[in-house]
Amino acid sequence: MSLLLVVGGSGIIFLLAYLTYGRFLSRTVFRLDDRRITPAVEQNDGLDYVPAKKGMLLGQHFSAIAAAGPINGPILAGVLFGWAPALIWILVGSVLIGGVHDMGSLIASIRHEARSITDVIRAHVSRRAWALFMVFIWITLVYIIVAFTDITAASFVGTVTLESGEKVGGGAIASSSVLYLILPVLMGLLLKFTGLRERWALLIFLPLVGVAIWAGKYMPIDFPVWLAAYPAAAQKIWCVLILIYCIVASVVPVWLVLQPRGAIGGCFLYAALIAAAIGVVFGGCPIQYPAFTQAAGGLNSGFWFPMFPLLFITIACGACSGFHSLVSSGTTCKQIMKESDVKPIGYGAMLLEGMVAVVSLACVMIVAKNDPLISRAPNFIYASGIGRFLELLGIPASFGISFGLMAFTTFVYDTLDVCTRLGRYIFEELTGLRNWFGRLTGTVLTAGVPLFFIFRTVLDSKGNPVPAWKTFWNLFGASNQLLAALALIGVTVWLMNTRRGSKVWLVSFLPAVFMFVVSNWSLIQAVVDKWGCGNSAIHPAVPFIAIILIVLSVWVAVETLLAMFFKPSAAQE
Repeated sequence: MSLLLVVGGSGIIFLLAYLTYGRFLSRTVFRLDDRRITPAVEQNDGLDYVPAKKGMLLGQHFSAIAAAGPINGPILAGVLFGWAPALIWILVGSVLIGGVHDMGSLIASIRHEARSITDVIRAHVSRRAWALFMVFIWITLVYIIVAFTDITAASFVGTVTLESGEKVGGGAIASSSVLYLILPVLMGLLLKFTGLRERWALLIFLPLVGVAIWAGKYMPIDFPVWLAAYPAAAQKIWCVLILIYCIVASVVPVWLVLQPRGAIGGCFLYAALIAAAIGVVFGGCPIQYPAFTQAAGGLNSGFWFPMFPLLFITIACGACSGFHSLVSSGTTCKQIMKESDVKPIGYGAMLLEGMVAVVSLACVMIVAKNDPLISRAPNFIYASGIGRFLELLGIPASFGISFGLMAFTTFVYDTLDVCTRLGRYIFEELTGLRNWFGRLTGTVLTAGVPLFFIFRTVLDSKGNPVPAWKTFWNLFGASNQLLAALALIGVTVWLMNTRRGSKVWLVSFLPAVFMFVVSNWSLIQAVVDKWGCGNSAIHPAVPFIAIILIVLSVWVAVETLLAMFFKPSAAQE
């Protein structure tokens, strides 16, 4: 089977899904109606509620939900289980589960005055379920921040050695990233105070991103050299600086950072997809990695387990991700100009993310199983693949790999400060502190707690340190997918209460059941692995957090089931 057939066929499947199932969701299930005034228009305050044009908001939403998830997850799963199981889950998950989850969370929030999915649960289930769900979400946000902060900081101190012997240093990537962070602020100021159109702003600033990538190697921020520190110590310093950035970025107006950086980040994602398309069509790269890493025989063949349930939590973003419900019902819902925009932004962006996941998987497929690159972190595998594709355009491999790593960190920035902003929203809602003190306290807690886990070093059985992102990835994946299950349950209850005479709620209920089962299965397995098998490579906090998440999720599910079958329905929409 050729790489072109796999990637091109996936693109066709996503396009057909958007035109058919997306239309069904828009017209039959959610009944999008532009005659309804959206909260962004009705409550425009210039801070959080700001109507955004569809194209700009699509880029912002796309880059916020995508981040490093559809890169990390597919690469990890592809290496572990082979590319075929990963590809099947990406296609099925994106179309039938992830797209429904994202679109449902977004429109449900808009119909509830742009309140979060947790408020939808409070309105249709109970206040107790709302409080439990809020705590669950905050814990999940902390582990998202832990995983992505650590893996981003690692790219700032690592080194990629090309086949030619040329090296791409982490200091250069760090410098390019810092330069990149300045550009959206300048773009936001120009858009706000000069009336510059977004189209022209992108024409100005996108080439400057290329300049930032090129300039990085000439002015590297190399902490190991500057401070005479070990790479591990330098990585911790970067973790602190990244979290400080998150604190600042999450409290400034969305027009200053979130919207312009989202537009640029979205273009980065599009560029990565184009680079992959060029590589797939013209590269002639053969598929070298096996479709299955083990024989798919009977139940005891060693293939089906542990693939079930690990595949479904390793690939979260790219197939289905609970974090998307937080973005959809946290920031995006406050910027939707009209309801018809929900289809391309809610469902379409999820399918685009699925395509990013397929491209990431392709970066594994073109590598031989015994290649040393397979043992590297996923961001380096991704960057190497993108660099190889861009070489077909005559772009030097060093620039292509820098572009890949820069794109990776760009996606992560979007996720990190959105997570911190959402954590602040949750703190404000739980405490009622909506003044400056509440904003500051909620932000500092959300960005500060991850430091405890990042600075705790875990050793494997051979005494080697285990990266924090790897220690928490399965916990992050399981809690993230369980969050998706709970969000789908919330959408289901809302549909049942507002469309009581219809069975449309099944499109969210069936995926919710599946995600609930595999996620709790994974959390139980994490507890067994640590306490039953004595796995030293698992952080001591993981089994305790896993038990807390299981209890919270089951409690919310019970509350929801009671509301579904015993609570009087709301008025029909």
